[in-house]
Amino acid sequence: MSKARQPLLYVLAAGLAVAAVAVTLSLVSGGSGKAAVRAGDRPVARLVAEAPDPLAGRSFAVSAASVHHAKARSPHAAARDVREAFLSPGAPTDQQVIQELQQEQAVQESEPALRVTVDPLDGTAIAPAGLPVQVQEVIAGGNAIRDFPYVYGGGHLSFIDDAYDCSGSVSYALAAAGLIKAPETSGQLVAWGKPGPGRYITVFADDGHTFMWVDGVWFDTAGRAGPYTTRWLTQQPSLLGYAVRHPAGL
Repeated sequence: MSKARQPLLYVLAAGLAVAAVAVTLSLVSGGSGKAAVRAGDRPVARLVAEAPDPLAGRSFAVSAASVHHAKARSPHAAARDVREAFLSPGAPTDQQVIQELQQEQAVQESEPALRVTVDPLDGTAIAPAGLPVQVQEVIAGGNAIRDFPYVYGGGHLSFIDDAYDCSGSVSYALAAAGLIKAPETSGQLVAWGKPGPGRYITVFADDGHTFMWVDGVWFDTAGRAGPYTTRWLTQQPSLLGYAVRHPAGL
């Protein structure tokens, strides 16, 4: 290699290093670029830009410096109690489960359907008996972060965070049921799952905001009563302009 080319290579290498630092700082500061950079707890190389959330002002956004919440558990851990209840020693066989589900369906068809409710004291969502396990896991995931503060970009560098934005919140709850593998932006959720409303879970998304309906209640960062109040809401938000998606089978 000629001596004349060496300074040029040094300049190119320095430029690449500066660019890498700039991308990292943008992700950490929650700028206009959001990233879904972890699948579970392992980093993956994925950078997705998203428009700022137009409803951030209604989500009681706080600065990262003011966040005092301890970090959440992983979504899998948040839903562990639900799984263990169905996988405990002495659990019924698959055939018994199918028969019980058929009996439960017959009862539900003959009686008024029960819906998820929100505890007025602590803001947790309470699932009625008979909901599919995955729906109960989504509810458990939502309960785990229901009162975490809102920070734009929260929950995107990892599912395990101390604050979550709208898409970080929805991603966490869906991940608790294994319905999503990595945090996704609201723009990505526009094409997630299957089109149209689901029986138990419906995700509403556009380029800047997302929320979901879970068997009668709403999981949304916008419309809460304060910065550390529940994401589970009973009042329906505006549905205009959102893509409507649902997980297959739910």
